[in-house]
Amino acid sequence: MTSRFVPVAPGEIATVVTHLEMRVRPKPRPLKPSPLRLKRWSAPGIDKYRMLYRRVGEPWLWFSRLVMADDALATILTDPAVEIFAVLDPQGIEVGLLELDFRTSGQCEIAFFGLIPQLTGQGFGGWLMGQALGLAWRGAVERVWVHTCTLDDPRALGFYIAQGFVATGREIELLPDPRLTGVIPKDCAPHVPLIGQPS
Repeated sequence: MTSRFVPVAPGEIATVVTHLEMRVRPKPRPLKPSPLRLKRWSAPGIDKYRMLYRRVGEPWLWFSRLVMADDALATILTDPAVEIFAVLDPQGIEVGLLELDFRTSGQCEIAFFGLIPQLTGQGFGGWLMGQALGLAWRGAVERVWVHTCTLDDPRALGFYIAQGFVATGREIELLPDPRLTGVIPKDCAPHVPLIGQPS
């Protein structure tokens, strides 16, 4: 079998997206005490939400919620089947985001999961995932799923697998580079080279 190379146009980025799922409720695991805590945001304002989304996601080129129309984003944020949590540090500063989407019957998507870069690699991700799974597996939920991509922290895929998720599919996604469209500052995500200008 021969390999194939697919050209990526100047001004675009390519990423490999991996979809993962759990079909069995995991046994509760003891969690180390954490100085962090979760705070439920009920229907947060768009600006407040996007500010935290940026703080957590800009280093990994998260931008889908930044370019989404305000009314479309507001529909998600106010949907009772979508639960949004801010992660707070001991001073009450928002340092992470957890978003659970129950809009598909019997399923929970961990739509967004992340901490600011200063907190990664310190074991807080395991604590946050423990919180996420405890909140996700309830009621009639039979499937919890999440996706990650090669633009994310390179440890993300291994982390999800270590937490008990199983990879179920892979896709290649081509996107306009948000640093070249002005959505995200050009100095973000230096691990992803800037190539060309948008056509």
